[in-house]
Amino acid sequence: MINRIKKIFNTKDKKALLENFVSLSALQLVGMLLPLITLPYILRVIGFEKYGVIVFSASLIAYFTALTDFSFRITATRDVAVHRDSPMKLNVIYSKVLTLKTLFLMLSWLIIAIAVYIYPPFYENREIYFYTSLLLLGYVLFPEWFFQGIEKMRYITYLNLGIKLFFTLCVFIFIKKQSDFWIYPLLQSAGYIGAGLVGQFLLMKKYKLKFIFLPYKTIVETIKVNSPIFINQFVPTLYNNTSTFLLGIFGTAQLVGIYQAILTVINLIVALIEILSRVFFPFLNRKKDTFQWYKNMMLITVSVMIFGVLVFNKLIFWYLNISYDHAFWILLILSIGLFGYTLYNIFGLNYFIVHREDKLVMKNTLLFSVVGFFITIPMIRYTTIFGSAISLSLVRCLIGSSLFLKWFKHDSKKNL
Repeated sequence: MINRIKKIFNTKDKKALLENFVSLSALQLVGMLLPLITLPYILRVIGFEKYGVIVFSASLIAYFTALTDFSFRITATRDVAVHRDSPMKLNVIYSKVLTLKTLFLMLSWLIIAIAVYIYPPFYENREIYFYTSLLLLGYVLFPEWFFQGIEKMRYITYLNLGIKLFFTLCVFIFIKKQSDFWIYPLLQSAGYIGAGLVGQFLLMKKYKLKFIFLPYKTIVETIKVNSPIFINQFVPTLYNNTSTFLLGIFGTAQLVGIYQAILTVINLIVALIEILSRVFFPFLNRKKDTFQWYKNMMLITVSVMIFGVLVFNKLIFWYLNISYDHAFWILLILSIGLFGYTLYNIFGLNYFIVHREDKLVMKNTLLFSVVGFFITIPMIRYTTIFGSAISLSLVRCLIGSSLFLKWFKHDSKKNL
């Protein structure tokens, strides 16, 4: 058996894939266990209502996470994967990323400040929004795009594990009563900022990257080039994040807390799907002929994970202290959306974007995200938590299945 495994991973590329998968899987395993340890404790100490306030503030900040990233998680990763052996080009890529991320960070903080001071419900919990917004600084500093591009994902593992361990220990140390709920977003932000600073140190010391001031034209050109994928990455926020955000406006903080607790289980599977996508993205950019194997592996994997979650739903709800009568139906609806999310990762990110069909994916995502946004508003307004779950899953399925059909037509023509 050991010899067979060695034969399977007997090339440099396959060994790199295995190392990256093991690194990110180890991260995900711990990343799954730690929130499952802290979440029940948090829900019992601060309650679903205060947890809902934290989730609601995070849903506002989430709109700006995509803005500050500006699709560099894909475009910069792709560029680094192609130019990994050219120090000069890596310095240019690094400088473009840091410059634009910083500019969009400043813009984001300005908009958030205006929104918090203008809208009374935000202003009542202004310290929560302030502490949560510091997360954006950590996201700007954290060079995940670089380590993914050079296929050294163990650094992502180490830094993320540091964040999660720090956060988990501090939750049990500092949060003892309901009034301590403000500490939760502060700890999250502090962990990400710390990891971001360590990541920048590694880029400068280990990989000798240097920041250089770029011409104005280069910055403008980068914005133009990145815009299609940025739109493709940002627009899904209209349905992914708005389902939680609007539930906080039309529903109650308690419903937001319940919905997010159930969504946390779904997001664990989402994270696993993304890990597999991220592991194969730079590899598929170099080895496009392995797509069929990757596609089959992804579909089987997500099917098994969904089946497991649904079978063990009672155990999950008991552990998270969720006694909501309709919890299973919310879990089922959200689980269906995972198939659509997987199809997007397979055919959108790891096929069409790999083949430089960025605008095709952008148009598809834009169309169904806008449709989903307008569907979400009335559904949540009149059916609250059910509307949140249905709208999220429906749009995920529309986006994913549409990309599958486009791929199917494209593949059929190619085989004629």
